[in-house]
Parts: sequence; C-alpha cells; structure tokens
Amino acid sequence: MLEAARSGRFDRLFYRYNSLYLLRRHFHFIGLSGELRPAAAAGRGILYLMNHSSWWDGLLAYHAAGKLPGNRHYFMMEEEQLRKYAFFRKLGAFSINPGNPGDLRASLRYTAGLLQAEESVWMYPEGEILPLEHRPLSLKEGAGLVLRLSPQTAVVPVTLYHGLFRHTKPEATLLAGAPQLLPWAEMDRPEIARTLESVLNRQLEAHRSSILSHKGYMPDEFEPLLRRGRSTNEWLDLLRPGRGRA
Repeated sequence: MLEAARSGRFDRLFYRYNSLYLLRRHFHFIGLSGELRPAAAAGRGILYLMNHSSWWDGLLAYHAAGKLPGNRHYFMMEEEQLRKYAFFRKLGAFSINPGNPGDLRASLRYTAGLLQAEESVWMYPEGEILPLEHRPLSLKEGAGLVLRLSPQTAVVPVTLYHGLFRHTKPEATLLAGAPQLLPWAEMDRPEIARTLESVLNRQLEAHRSSILSHKGYMPDEFEPLLRRGRSTNEWLDLLRPGRGRA
C-alpha cells in the first residue's frame, strides 16, 4: 500500500489552488450543514463516512476539512488513482487496493492506526463511484474491520448532494450527521455495515428532500464554504436593459 507522506507547505499551496481556482471555477456554491467535529467526538479519532457519487468528492471533502482548525485529516484513495496522482499523498491521501487481499488488510490496519492516534480519516465505504440517485447505498465491510480495531472511534456520517439547479455551474452541499458512538468491538463487521448503511441511507434521503423541497434554491441551513462567484446566467442578467445601471 501507499502511505500518506504529508507536506505542510505543499498542503497550504494546494489548498489555495483548490479553493481559489479549481472549485471556484467549477462550482457556483459549496455549503455545509452540521458539525464535522462535534463535541461528542472530542479526544477520539473521527472516521468520516461519505457517499461517493462524483470525481469531485475527495476535493470537496478536502476543502471542508481544511476549514477546521487543529488536527490533520487523511483520505483513503483507490491505489490506481493515487499512483496516477501521487502528489495527493502530500495532502494526506493513502491507498486501498480491494483487488489485493494483503494490501487491503494493510490499508485497513493503517486506517485503524491513524484513528487510534486520534487522527481524522475520510473513507468512501461503498468502495466505488456510483450515480448520485443510486439507492440503496450498500457499504462494504472494511469500515467494520477498522472500527473493531479502533473501537474508541467516533463515526461522523457525511452525505453529499450536488446538481445543476438554478445556475450554469453546479452546487454542492455536504451534511454532517450526528456522531455514531457505538460499542464497535461488540459488533461484528456485517452488523456494523448494516447499521451504518441505515444511517447513511436515511441521512441522504433527508438531505435530498431538503434540496428538493426548496426547488433548487439553497436551504439556509447550508453555510457557504466557498465565496460565491457569478455564474453565466447572473452575468447575462446584468446585461439586461436597466440591470447593469442598477
């Protein structure tokens, strides 16, 4: 497996590039509702479990995590992709290779070690990118093994819902749910997977319903994580007779 090889200097530079160029260029709005670091998780490692529906998921999670002070964040990434974009290791990414049982076990043990050291780790427990509206979410048992090895861990479920709504650029919202502090060591891996599946599925449906009920307008509960830029339709609105002078 490929372990993280963090570089603080590179991290700071890339965070600015990601925030000020990549995300601003491609998104009209990125918002967060809920607490990524709840008080109940103080003094514990935090495992963030997030649905996986787009190429942008890792960069959106990285951007949200970078808004938090204090401890470092690590990101599980498919090994083929991490070999292709090796610089992500400097940002805290490490690899997982589901096709190699030995590497898979090493990655999960490495994850557990980070959590035992009270670090924060982001994981996509579906194990693959699936369309946003795919239901139900089906979780692999890797998270269960990690939690049995690091039973003090707090799990924070994070759902991502994104789309093209009322602007020419997409909008993305992240919802951080209630921390899960269960007796992981007393549960087997299938039971943990079923429990977390239920949590993530319910949360994603509630998240989706909130967006739909607002007819594509952003609900007030989502605090901006990115300074808004004007989308093409907003620039065109300024060119309408009388609007520019206003």
